[in-house]
Amino acid sequence: MTDEFNTVSEDELHAYVDGHLNQPERGRIEAWLERHPARAEEVREWQAQTAALKEHFAPYARDEAGDRQLLSARRHQGKAVASSPVPLLRRIAAGLLIFAAGALAGVYTPGILAPDRPPETAEGPDSLPRQAQSAFQVYASEVRHPVEVGADQRVHLATWLGKRLDYGLKIPDLAALGFSLVGGRLIPVNDTAGAMLMYEDGSGQRVTVLLGRNRDNRETSFRIARQGGLETFYWIDGEIGYAVTGEVPRDLLQKVANECYRQFEGSEAS
Repeated sequence: MTDEFNTVSEDELHAYVDGHLNQPERGRIEAWLERHPARAEEVREWQAQTAALKEHFAPYARDEAGDRQLLSARRHQGKAVASSPVPLLRRIAAGLLIFAAGALAGVYTPGILAPDRPPETAEGPDSLPRQAQSAFQVYASEVRHPVEVGADQRVHLATWLGKRLDYGLKIPDLAALGFSLVGGRLIPVNDTAGAMLMYEDGSGQRVTVLLGRNRDNRETSFRIARQGGLETFYWIDGEIGYAVTGEVPRDLLQKVANECYRQFEGSEAS
């Protein structure tokens, strides 16, 4: 029985979420998920995303006569090319999730998604959200030295970091959301000078705001990246990339990101 519970693959979990398994297989996976609560929570999030996507794209749904034959032919072709690391339909589904993330969050703006940007850029180890998450993990847990310049030197902090980024930095005021400025520091982003601002609420929970130069000078909509319990809302506007990171509830983190976006609109890149 132990071997049986250790045989659930990532593909089987996705097939379970998509409703492509028979009842015995579903029962086996449900029993496995009961023994793995972390994966069960992840599967519930996938199910919620799937439901949201179906609802969002329902007005465009249509059933063409040749659809089933096309899928069947593609499925047989996939078996013949078993060495492919990511099946075509999985790649399409991933693309739809990336596209829909901003729309489902209520902040997607048509025309600012770069259509020619390769998907792996947003998922690479050196991407903006990954750098923001690394900075959060290093500095947010610091007790004595989380920042280089404290909130008591707010004007100096804005001038110093803005000069290093060649950017008219205005430090967001997040008091309305319960967060006060801890301070900030200079950090490397994309191999050049970047800035990290840190905020803290009354319970000691922290969020960070990272800014860095975007060497490709492309624009994106609001997107979200997750690593364990750590989430990042990020966007690129002109030559500057922004990322808001924290281990707070997603709706609160989104409000922080929205407020930062609104206030950063008043900043002027040099």
